[in-house]
Amino acid sequence: MFSDMKYPDQVICLWSGPRNVSTALMYAFRQHADVRVIDEPLYAHYLRVTGAIHPGGEEVLATQNNDGNEVVHDVIMGACDCPILFVKNMAHHLVDLNLGFLDCTRNIFLIRDPEQMLPSLINQIPNPTIRDTGLKRQCDLLQELESRGQQPVVLDSKELLLNPASILNQLCSNIGISFSSALLSWPEGPKPEDGVWAKHWYHSVHKSTTFAEYKAKESPFPEFLTPLLEECMPFYETLYARALKASE
Repeated sequence: MFSDMKYPDQVICLWSGPRNVSTALMYAFRQHADVRVIDEPLYAHYLRVTGAIHPGGEEVLATQNNDGNEVVHDVIMGACDCPILFVKNMAHHLVDLNLGFLDCTRNIFLIRDPEQMLPSLINQIPNPTIRDTGLKRQCDLLQELESRGQQPVVLDSKELLLNPASILNQLCSNIGISFSSALLSWPEGPKPEDGVWAKHWYHSVHKSTTFAEYKAKESPFPEFLTPLLEECMPFYETLYARALKASE
């Protein structure tokens, strides 16, 4: 795929939930001169293992390797043409896999207040469950990584949008790479690294050239989502307590 292939010096795995500005964060790191980005390489694996029904799911399964072990070996831990590989993942895609490879990656969590996230999620998944939010998986994974002696970085999307330069500077310092102002903007439109699912999920980010100003949703919270919101909040609060803050 690339010329001058070799193994990267560092593999950074982002473990996000949906509707969490994760694609914007991937676009930001795409601007770093030392970074190659990959978009959700475990998506087809997740769909195959769980049988989840997602917009464009059949196309994902038809175009992406659905053997998660091969994806980990060949893609996430494979060779690339840059010293740093940034892999955008959904946390709930990490199912039925040996987690040993995470000992060799720098791991980041990206979260969002479920009261803000759930009303967006129902545009693609009308009746979401806790699994679809990724929050429980993120908490379980955080505990697993900490038990392995790691100290993963937790990002909150609101904190990121309130002060992108501060949060990205703190993040780069934590993961040991240089901060560049290039991370704060990107070209408008689709990117070559986008997954085939982009047409179902990336409408807003394709119109962007930088991180949007934070604005809380003003419309009433959908009543039918209240039980799921109550289920989500303890996981979110656990993660948020560890998140980088814009004021720091």
